[in-house]
Amino acid sequence: MNWKAAGAAILIVSVCVWAGLTVSATTPPDQRHLRDTYRRPAIPYPSDDPFSETKAALGRTLFFDPDLSGARTRSCATCHNPSLSWADGLPRAKGEKTLAVRTPTLLAIAWIPVLGWDGKFRDLESVAFGPITSPDNMNLHEKVLVERLSAIPAYANAFSAAFNEGAITRHNIELALATFERSIVPAEAPFDRWIGGDETAISAAAKRGFVLFNGKAHCASCHSGYAFSDGSFHDIGTAQGRDIGRGRLFPTSIALQYAFKTPTLRDVARRAPYMHDGSVATLSDVIALYDRGGIARPSRSPLIFPLGLSDGEKSDLLAFLDTLTSPPATVGLPTLPR
Repeated sequence: MNWKAAGAAILIVSVCVWAGLTVSATTPPDQRHLRDTYRRPAIPYPSDDPFSETKAALGRTLFFDPDLSGARTRSCATCHNPSLSWADGLPRAKGEKTLAVRTPTLLAIAWIPVLGWDGKFRDLESVAFGPITSPDNMNLHEKVLVERLSAIPAYANAFSAAFNEGAITRHNIELALATFERSIVPAEAPFDRWIGGDETAISAAAKRGFVLFNGKAHCASCHSGYAFSDGSFHDIGTAQGRDIGRGRLFPTSIALQYAFKTPTLRDVARRAPYMHDGSVATLSDVIALYDRGGIARPSRSPLIFPLGLSDGEKSDLLAFLDTLTSPPATVGLPTLPR
């Protein structure tokens, strides 16, 4: 008996059961059940930052305002461009300097807990002032930002309306931006039409790719649910040297060395290059990387091992991933208060 192959099959089954999927080593997955696991749930606005139209509108205005950068030349939208799937298309983000990691998309960010490639942000509200105050990124001191916005009467009125006569504070800026960002939801993709019942929405190759995604290729063990992310951190066997990801925050954890956030796969075909550092040029290269299994080391996730995919199976996976592409976002620019 080939014990290595048997062990891999057992791992695939156990991973898919853990992810809420019904996949066996010998029979095709129940596609109807699998489809249901990818349906869009309600946006999870937290109880301490509930949705309101006025707060979301304020957050949208702040998001596009270059006054949030020291030189008044960069806004949140500079890196998170709606026309580029809410990212920037660069291998690594550029602020005042070129940064160590690439800009993550904000698509479906409402469903991603613990943010940042290394998970240094506990929630969406805590993210904004990281790039705003970083000397290498937007390079603006918190006190100066509050003074700038407070000097604009229209902003004072907008904050008062959004926060029941609340003041312009760091906390309220965080709440407004996070409320807007949670509303950044992908438009309907061919895959969404298919799980909604339109059998003609995707090709036969893409349907085979969907089975592979949830079975032999076991992509769904990490890229699960509507956002196609488990929200967790894994060493997939690629990063090297001092680029240790979440291990920087948990230096005694073997499993978290070289572990990085599982990104969403929404619009993935439009968001090259790939990985946290933009080091992989194409989706074909990404699939080849996972097929090889990555660097064998103590921190490498047990979910990562050579897959033995055929060229046809790799092509089917690509066809499936392409069905996650939504129509480009059409976002009107707000009139900035001045």
